[in-house]
Amino acid sequence: MGDFESLSEATSGAIGSLLSTTILYPLDTCKTKYQAEVRAHGQRRYRHLSDVLWEAISNGQFLSLYQGLGTKNLQSFISQFVYFYGYSYFKRLYLEKSGSKKIGTKANLLVAAAAGACTAIATQPLDTASSRMQTSAFGKSKGLWDTLTEGDWSNAFDGLGISLLLTSNPAIQYTVFDQLKLKLLKGNQLIQQSGAYEPSSLNSGFKSVVITREMGISKLETCCYFRCKVMIQSAEADENNHKKAKRKASKTLSGVVFAIWRKEGVTGFFKGLHAQILKTVLSSALLLMIKEKIAATTWVVLLAIRRSLLAQNGRLKSA
Repeated sequence: MGDFESLSEATSGAIGSLLSTTILYPLDTCKTKYQAEVRAHGQRRYRHLSDVLWEAISNGQFLSLYQGLGTKNLQSFISQFVYFYGYSYFKRLYLEKSGSKKIGTKANLLVAAAAGACTAIATQPLDTASSRMQTSAFGKSKGLWDTLTEGDWSNAFDGLGISLLLTSNPAIQYTVFDQLKLKLLKGNQLIQQSGAYEPSSLNSGFKSVVITREMGISKLETCCYFRCKVMIQSAEADENNHKKAKRKASKTLSGVVFAIWRKEGVTGFFKGLHAQILKTVLSSALLLMIKEKIAATTWVVLLAIRRSLLAQNGRLKSA
């Protein structure tokens, strides 16, 4: 039953991620293209985030804001499935081994970080491919396979180091969500006293939004890493990188940090900060709200499928 619980959590989380990613994808594309640009000689193509949107509209390429959506959805679905499954599995394993009835904040952070690390490694090629598709010229994005096979396969893991560092974000995010959700449910006396698992959900999507707004604070300290990660992943798409040595330097964290510092100063590390926070808060709010809303339904559907398979297996054996 424990693995079934993990499967239910993973499925509802993945569906929530799929929907939230699709809804907010144009904003994500604008943010990524805006962050990928480094000002050279005092000039820059996009002075504001809205310039990216205006370029797409004025050139009749609005639908190009969705280039790479399929890859991003695949990456989002797999990453959230792996994350929620790993998070639920590791948490249950910890409770079984420790004999505790509830998991503390420190242990929760470690469990979430472990699940996040597994997710980053498993989905990094898709994450890199989607970033390159988003930063390609409007209407000129390549397919997933062509994007992944550009250069050697090690390029598919560009930005993995930063992705592993950024596992602190979901670790803090979902730990805070779990802790605040538990307090809200206790306050509303919605926690069941029976030992059987039953998905508990927040009785209002508004509560998910409020909780996620608080979790947005956890993103603030790591926003500069997001900028560096986008720069590393989009390095191949930079038309100014003609020399091999320069391309190699632009794909390292130290090379990106130096380039941003030299051309844009300290403020360059926080370019697109408002868009990053807006996208993160809205995405997390939608994901968690949808996940909470469909958790019970997902549980019922998976339980029905399980019973159907068991009944069919029983009939086959009796025959």
